[in-house]
Amino acid sequence: MNYTATIQYLYSRLPVFQRDGHSAYKPRLGNTLRMDNRLGNPHRNYQCIHVAGTNGKGSVSHLLAAVLQKAGYKVGLYTSPHLKDFRERIRINGRCISKKYVCEFVKKNQILFNEINPSFFEATMCMAFNFFADKKVDIAVIEVGLGGRLDSTNIITPLLSIITNISFDHQQYLGNTLTEIATEKAGIIKPNIPVIIGEAEGEIKTVFEKKTKKENAPIIFAQNDTNVVLISAKNEKQCFDCTNFPQLTVGLGGAYQQKNVATALTALQELQKQGLSISKKAIYKGFDGVTEITGLQGRWQILQQNPTIICDTGHNEGGIRYIVQQLQSMSYKRLHMVIGMVNDKDISTILSLLPQNAEYYFCKAIIPRALPENILAEKAKTNQLKGNTYPSVVSALNAAKENADKDDVIFVGGSTFVVAEVI
Repeated sequence: MNYTATIQYLYSRLPVFQRDGHSAYKPRLGNTLRMDNRLGNPHRNYQCIHVAGTNGKGSVSHLLAAVLQKAGYKVGLYTSPHLKDFRERIRINGRCISKKYVCEFVKKNQILFNEINPSFFEATMCMAFNFFADKKVDIAVIEVGLGGRLDSTNIITPLLSIITNISFDHQQYLGNTLTEIATEKAGIIKPNIPVIIGEAEGEIKTVFEKKTKKENAPIIFAQNDTNVVLISAKNEKQCFDCTNFPQLTVGLGGAYQQKNVATALTALQELQKQGLSISKKAIYKGFDGVTEITGLQGRWQILQQNPTIICDTGHNEGGIRYIVQQLQSMSYKRLHMVIGMVNDKDISTILSLLPQNAEYYFCKAIIPRALPENILAEKAKTNQLKGNTYPSVVSALNAAKENADKDDVIFVGGSTFVVAEVI
């Protein structure tokens, strides 16, 4: 099979959560352990960092990978979902896994796939672990897919565990309260392995403290350990004054990155304590060039000026709150919102957070889980959100462009899959 046929095989043969939702979710580690064992436990050949959380885990993972690369390490990076190309999920030093490797891995392991019947995520995660071992990486940054305790990635024993924050998302799998969700995320905490918590208060903080005490795992709260103050922001660059790191430029836009920066800096300083050679120069260079070094996209990404077009992959309650705050801090004549969502999110809560003083362009991404644009528009009416419907993301964005003046802002988001279609 060529690359196109191989990817079609993976999508057609294996259940894909991002596409199929609940039918693809396999809340157990049995398949992963069986596949990993048959492949020779490749993840044991290199050190790992494990990153979980409701929001920010992708940004933190990319920041860490960029710094470690600038520090001279050969760095594997496993994230999900991808935006444009499957190979974005699996990178070494910023370079995507080759099409040839994807094809050869799938061909070699088709019998194993038929025997174990893994999910798409389980199979591709094992591909990543195998690839990192074959290419002899020094360290791999592994982003959790969903939750933590029963996520496929939770077979690793990392140098460091990181949980960025807790917000409502995937309640049908992780629980209906923040403490239940926190308990699932805390499942990545391992005996004697240090854990960094990005932000946590009250009962959520207690969940993590109890779990780390049980596992005898040192715990550090980044919000208390590293102070981060915004100095300036221009387009997709921000400058912060941070504990031990004055005037730190970060190549990511969005006010929410302030907390991700604190989490990543705290994690890097813990890794230094564990003996990793990470200079201040590497940290400054890695943070400044993170998008170029790792290929990260879709985080408060400015696509155009006059009018300003911005996209962001934030899609749950916590992510949308940050996006709305950022939009409210901007100056513009009119605000245009190109919005699409998937059908298994808490749509009512998200719609209640969106600004009413905007013109909406409701659309549907090209995936089975996408909520039809007319249903989204009807639900939006109950929150006084007014606009028109469009059968595709592209047609909605084109309509917004036609209606916008040069002093306007067009925001595109609501779903990772909406963003994927415009970048």
